[in-house]
Amino acid sequence: MSLFAEPPVIPDCAWKRPLGLGWDHPYTVRYGSNLDDGPWHGMPLGGFGAGCIGRSPRGDFNLWHLDAGEHTFRNAGACQFSVFEQPEGEVAQAYAMSTVAPEDGTLGSWQWYPAEKGTYAALYPRSWYEYQGVFAAELTCEQFSPIIAQNYQETSYPVAVFEWTAHNPTDKPITVSIMMTWQNMVGWFTKAQKTPEVVLRDDGSPVYEYQSRWGDSTGNLNQWVQDRYRVGCLLNRVRPHADLSEGEGQLCFATVTNPTLEVFYHNRWNPVGDGRDVWDYFAGNGSLPDIEDETPAAPGEQIAGAIAVRFTLRPGKTKKIPFFLAWDLPVMEFAPDITYFRRYTDFFGRSGNNVWTMIRTAMKHSDLWKERIAAWQQPILGRDDLPDWLKMALFNELYLLTQGGSLWTAATENDPVGQFGVLECLDYCWYESLDVRMYGSFGLTMLWPRLDKAVLEAFARAIPTSDDTQRMIGYNKTMATRKVAGATPHDLGAPNEHPWEATNYTAYQDCNLWKDLGSDFVLQVYRDFVMTGAEDTEFLWSCWGSVVTALDYLKIFDLDGDGIPENGGAPDQTFDDWKLKGISAYCGGLWIAALEAAIAMAKILQQSPSHFEEHQNQVSAAEFEQAIATYHTWLDQARPLYQDTLWNGSYYTLDTGSNSRVVMADQLCGQYYAQLLNLPDVNPGDRTATTLATIYTACFEKFHGGQFGAANGLNPDGTPEKENDTHPLEVWTGINFGIAALMIRNGMQTEALRMVEAVVKQVYDNGLQFRTPEAITANGTFRACHYLRAMGIWAIYDALGAI
Repeated sequence: MSLFAEPPVIPDCAWKRPLGLGWDHPYTVRYGSNLDDGPWHGMPLGGFGAGCIGRSPRGDFNLWHLDAGEHTFRNAGACQFSVFEQPEGEVAQAYAMSTVAPEDGTLGSWQWYPAEKGTYAALYPRSWYEYQGVFAAELTCEQFSPIIAQNYQETSYPVAVFEWTAHNPTDKPITVSIMMTWQNMVGWFTKAQKTPEVVLRDDGSPVYEYQSRWGDSTGNLNQWVQDRYRVGCLLNRVRPHADLSEGEGQLCFATVTNPTLEVFYHNRWNPVGDGRDVWDYFAGNGSLPDIEDETPAAPGEQIAGAIAVRFTLRPGKTKKIPFFLAWDLPVMEFAPDITYFRRYTDFFGRSGNNVWTMIRTAMKHSDLWKERIAAWQQPILGRDDLPDWLKMALFNELYLLTQGGSLWTAATENDPVGQFGVLECLDYCWYESLDVRMYGSFGLTMLWPRLDKAVLEAFARAIPTSDDTQRMIGYNKTMATRKVAGATPHDLGAPNEHPWEATNYTAYQDCNLWKDLGSDFVLQVYRDFVMTGAEDTEFLWSCWGSVVTALDYLKIFDLDGDGIPENGGAPDQTFDDWKLKGISAYCGGLWIAALEAAIAMAKILQQSPSHFEEHQNQVSAAEFEQAIATYHTWLDQARPLYQDTLWNGSYYTLDTGSNSRVVMADQLCGQYYAQLLNLPDVNPGDRTATTLATIYTACFEKFHGGQFGAANGLNPDGTPEKENDTHPLEVWTGINFGIAALMIRNGMQTEALRMVEAVVKQVYDNGLQFRTPEAITANGTFRACHYLRAMGIWAIYDALGAI
């Protein structure tokens, strides 16, 4: 790795904000029981399913998702970079590079960097801190993890790279020292309470209180490592038993050295004192006392390590100083004794003793990783026809694949790339909600399709299963069966149970009664087949039996036998606080599109025998013919009925049973999937165009003048049907992105981008960055942050490529 470099080039489209600049009126949470950590969120570091760490635009490390599926948000002041500088003949100065000191009063001797003296920029998976107006040298810190499209190895690594670039624009030499400090956190990120009580929150959804072992450092020890030109502080822990448990393993931070650099260290200092044991040395001359002490921490004691790299910059010269952070915490535990190894252990082993190998790998390959990230992003960044705000949001909305409590297990014979999952959100803490990922999985489908297929294969395995457990439904306080055989599950379970096995964790509604999930599953299976080249017939074979089961189950809700399942007068679809009754535009359109997709899949599989006997033996040629004939019969009934009963000349009526005049913004989701997959249209083209124009006018333009995006459901004149409606009066970020994708495919690109820009502006101008919510309101409130559906912005990029 060369230590001589030019200052990094930050893409013009990156999201930028002055360091430490607050928000006058950031969005606040709509319901007090929901999560609101405030606006200080930055780009996360870490691989998919490896756990992640977030660093905010203030420069503090404050988000800790190192316990699989669990969320901790707090500033760890000792985890920080600091800079010493002394131009020749001038007074020295030193700052810890965060604009905020620890709230608990620790590290009182440290000097903290002044606010608004520089710029934070982010374009996932890269972010930058530019420091201006304080130091004579020009300083930039670029940070990233090896998140690379179509990559199923490095993308899982629990590593972060920090490349500091220092340039001397003056006519005299400058002495600079950069210090990295980190607290030993090994053992903190595991459940202090293994079986937390699950209760129904005031909005009816199940929730439990996560308690980590934050601060439990007894037995932690720090080791100083020197390995040729590599030096590091390895944070370890005394292990009382041979078997590795959740939260056990190692952390390490390190750097490289050569004869032009001086390296100093202190591998055992007190991070909860005033910090003088490192600061007096560092602020004095940029050094440390070179203390090496491996004494384990006593009960109640905290320990941290520090590395400082000092060098002299001649006039006009630039030098790059890299630091590396890695964590090896191999075990994920959910319910007691339900454990999996993380995906990265396929490449580094499962002993929990491999963090130094990770560091060495990062040192060797970080330049290549950065080149591969740039090569992946450049085709989009280089497009002059795309606005900068869209380029920015496309990449930054992928943050959730790292930060959304993501899970990625080690590979097995049945799951050759492992099992994967992202939470619906941190408030609705269950995995891969099928209705939400209808739009929200486009980023995964387009960039890491093998992971998306793994998720759908997990749903396929779950559909035939049952769980007769009776539990209370939060919406109406009735009792219901958790999972009915044949029903498509809503989700793949939660972090406190057994993800992928114990499905249907949500209990706000009885999801066995939902009228969109079966169609959602069928359409997503066919989507993944089509969008990955229409050649992976083994994937279709793995899902086909559950496609048939899902449609058969959904058909039982066609109580009058007219060809379309009816909604039951309850919130029985993705808008789960919005009652639909009878045949509905939303669910009916999805049903028609799903039947067409099933016919297309059946015809493909008829011509594509499986290489696996278990698939061939499941379905005969006659059974395929019977399925195709059945679906055609249902379609022959459904198509005219849908048009005759719901089309009103301007849009499709919400449903046949509620007498509502509301224009539902997402009523054409089925038509969108039909166009996406080159299936026969759900609706005639002129009716689609007319409906889109009506939606745009009523739900977007007439909703506060288009400032916020399209509301879910308004009367044709833009007024609400009910003043206190919940879902109809919310702007759902991911729904807006999906509607926009359909608009683009139907000649409304200008209108679509105007609508999406309004949504993106609300998120990124009002403190919602890197915690994009499901919903915002015109009152400056949000609901359900860190939400999966917002990755649907990639459907817009797909649509722009299709026209």
